[in-house]
Amino acid sequence: MEFRVEDRVFASLPTVCFAVVVAFGLNNNQKNDNVCHLLEDNSHFCQQPLADINVKEYPAVACYRDAFRQLNINPNKFMCSIEALLSRIAKGKGMPSINPAVDLGNAVSLKYKLPIGAHDIDTMNGEISVRYSQAGDYFIQFGCPENETVDENEIVYASGNSVRTRKWIWRQSEEGKITEQTKNIFYPIDGFTDINKDTLLAAQQELADLLEQVFDCTVRLGWVDAENRTWSFKD
Repeated sequence: MEFRVEDRVFASLPTVCFAVVVAFGLNNNQKNDNVCHLLEDNSHFCQQPLADINVKEYPAVACYRDAFRQLNINPNKFMCSIEALLSRIAKGKGMPSINPAVDLGNAVSLKYKLPIGAHDIDTMNGEISVRYSQAGDYFIQFGCPENETVDENEIVYASGNSVRTRKWIWRQSEEGKITEQTKNIFYPIDGFTDINKDTLLAAQQELADLLEQVFDCTVRLGWVDAENRTWSFKD
């Protein structure tokens, strides 16, 4: 398996970086009370500092909104994933439990206020990449059987022509979503070497440690930035 980031992405966002956690051999089909409590605790932990501010102006969110503007993506129309999570928490809506592997990623995402994706490795064709969209790309929304057109010159997460996340870190696809049957997961954590690199590394390590503790699975850690644009991984 290979994770790579296209050169054009770094031309658009020179300091973008990706801390990656890969987990192999999970059993995701049983509810885990400890993970549920962690998600609930981290949701409460986030809510208080967000109570009296505009989430759009929160530093942990503002850097991604700025990056969206650099990519000609309207952040008011297309809310990046971490802004969506924190906005939900700020409104007192809490976080629903989905399944242990997703809940764990969301718990760490909330604690560190970083976007963390989750993709089923077994639905990939041997690679996943961050690149600009190309002819033949398609996207399937959650719960929708029909393919959605992907805009031209849109940064996406993709495996082959299957777009797994549109507009960089906006919305993930039905294809590759994490279910109770998922056994192998690719978790990307997106950020910037000049803004939040240390936070990314801390979140990466905590997510890896929690995955090992909760699932007793095999974990691999990777890092991709302008100096190292490809990472290969296997069980």
